[in-house]
Amino acid sequence: MLDRRELLKRAGMAALVTGLGSQRAFALDTVTLPFDNGERPLVRYPQKRPMIGLTERPPQLETPFAIFNDGAITPNNAFFVRYHLADVPYDIDPDKFTLEIKGKVDRPLKLSLKDIKKLKAVELVAVNQCSGNSRGFSTPRVAGGQLANGAMGNARWRGVPLKAVLDMAGVQQGAKQVTFNGMDGPVSDRTPDFVKALDIDHARDGEVMLAYGMNGDDLPLLNGFPLRLVVPGYYGTYWVKHLNEITVIDNVFEGFWMKSAYRIPDTPNNSVEPGTAPKATIPINRFTVRSFITNVTDGAKLKPGSTTLKGIAFDGGKGIKEVAVSTDGGKTWTPAKLGKDLGKYSFREWKLPVKLAAGAYELKVRATGNGGDVQPMTPFWNPAGYLRNVVETVRVTAA
Repeated sequence: MLDRRELLKRAGMAALVTGLGSQRAFALDTVTLPFDNGERPLVRYPQKRPMIGLTERPPQLETPFAIFNDGAITPNNAFFVRYHLADVPYDIDPDKFTLEIKGKVDRPLKLSLKDIKKLKAVELVAVNQCSGNSRGFSTPRVAGGQLANGAMGNARWRGVPLKAVLDMAGVQQGAKQVTFNGMDGPVSDRTPDFVKALDIDHARDGEVMLAYGMNGDDLPLLNGFPLRLVVPGYYGTYWVKHLNEITVIDNVFEGFWMKSAYRIPDTPNNSVEPGTAPKATIPINRFTVRSFITNVTDGAKLKPGSTTLKGIAFDGGKGIKEVAVSTDGGKTWTPAKLGKDLGKYSFREWKLPVKLAAGAYELKVRATGNGGDVQPMTPFWNPAGYLRNVVETVRVTAA
């Protein structure tokens, strides 16, 4: 016998699968992002509010930037979506789902979702950011999804430490890396499966998580239901969705998505001269420090007088030390008041009251991390359009 809550849950999942499988998106309107060829459809998918659509197959959905003014936590129904492979598993049965742990382990395991939820749970607030977030602003332009600043989100993740599951399996001596594979797959056998890897010490640091909960609810299907890898401080390429296979290996994984894709220049600031190619590369890894003004948009007209600027800042896991704001194009800076600290991997809200006389203004915001990293005044460049963290400018007029 199923209780009423379980019946409703299963009915909701059936409706979701029907909606995703038959007519995946409903076009509502169009938006224009602030760069060349920036027109995008505004679409609605099941479990999502209207989102900026980049591609339909596979789904890539960007969060409208105004969402980030609503608080430090990004709602599940507004959280960005990024897939690489078009065979998305829309028909997952959580009762039949299993996670396999294999390879260089003493006790290979197959765990059900119920087995995983019986383990001691942990929670962590962490930003997930697409490696290509803000790529559309690269100059000169680069190939790849032309995203504005909305391919990021901050959530309270609930799950179990990856370390706990690896310890259950018993990692063998000589293990070097752990690979992760999900249930989404390629349509063509010529397309490499999406498999990512972490060094064994990173995988067992106690912070990397197998998450089944997001902001107090199950993961949305398009954000990895029923289980995803959470790698706090690292770009979203490592956050494997629909995770069902973990393999411990005694070598360095050389799959396409590690050896060829998601690489950054092996140089200071991981950048090269615009338009050139790096001589050597390394896998992309931790976030750069970033900050944004969220309550005032570029081109806005404000009333002269007092107003309060608000925004968010984050980095790759050391936390935010300071946010400073300039109202004169970067000539002078005033420290902002930082909001509640939700953890070193989270968005940190900030605010600053300012007075604007009639005239035109270039508002700038600059974050400094606890590790000393500061946002640059001019953007760094690399051929993939990764790591953008230039000091952002919002131009407004007080009149």
